[in-house]
Amino acid sequence: YNEPLPLAHVANIVNTSSSHFCRLFKQSTGLTFTDYVTRVRIEKAKNLLLNPKRRVSEIAYSVGFESLSQFNRAFKKITEKSPSEFRKDTQAHENG
Repeated sequence: YNEPLPLAHVANIVNTSSSHFCRLFKQSTGLTFTDYVTRVRIEKAKNLLLNPKRRVSEIAYSVGFESLSQFNRAFKKITEKSPSEFRKDTQAHENG
């Protein structure tokens, strides 16, 4: 999850075309391959955000995002909060 994961490479590993792999993956999971990988990365990032000593940018790159803006957009789309808001809310919940 934390390294580049090109669709063509994954499809090749399972010995199928990219389009066939995408179809099978969506049928099996209900998500596109890209959406699934993004969700896995965001779930890992949520766990890492529990450590207040780690910078958001460090976490973004460690879970496989190529840019901080890409990470922020994906995080907000999935959680409806920015990474900083998520961290703040989580810490307030633990302390409250």
